[in-house]
This record gives sequence, structure tokens and C-alpha cells, in this order.
Amino acid sequence: MAYAVTEACIRCKYTDCVAVCPVDCFYEGETMLVINPDECIDCGVCEPECPAEAIIPDTAEGSARWVALNGRLAAQWPGITDKRDAPADAEDWKGIPDKLQFLPEALDA
Repeated sequence: MAYAVTEACIRCKYTDCVAVCPVDCFYEGETMLVINPDECIDCGVCEPECPAEAIIPDTAEGSARWVALNGRLAAQWPGITDKRDAPADAEDWKGIPDKLQFLPEALDA
């Protein structure tokens, strides 16, 4: 079992979730974060910390595609273990639907 980051994170990229993760399973791309599903221990502490509500459990409807994408991108991106400042325009992007088009790596699959 694992949690996954969804497209709600794209262009928001808040790192509040990273600060509470006990196993450092977050990875950082240019426009979003992902969770390595093989490293996630399913503790759930990250989910309520996300201001963009971008983190879901793998039991949520439609989660399989996000778990797969998170796994693929986590293998390509560097790990992140500390909270960082969100992008200056993060609030402008929060809540915008259908942001997957702003993640070219997702479209390459």
C-alpha cells in the first residue's frame, strides 16, 4: 500500500508533505513532487499536510494511474527530504483542474 501525488501538485509543488515523511520517499521534478510507491510505508502523515490536496491513498478510485506515474517518475528524479519554499505563483495554480498537460514527463509514457 502507498500514497501517490496527483496532478493537483503540478505547478503548486508545496513541500509541506516532505517535511513530515518518516521514510523520505518523495522525489522532485521541475513542476511537481512524486512518492516512490516502493518506499512509501502507507503511514498517511503526508496527505493532510498538502495544501493542494494532491496526495491520495492507493485505495482511492483512479489511484492506479497515479501510483504508476509516481513510481516511474521517482526512478528518474532526485529525492527531496527538506521543506522548501513553494513557487511564487503556487497559489495561482492551486485548484486548477486538468494540469497534467503541464507535466511533459507524464505525456511521454
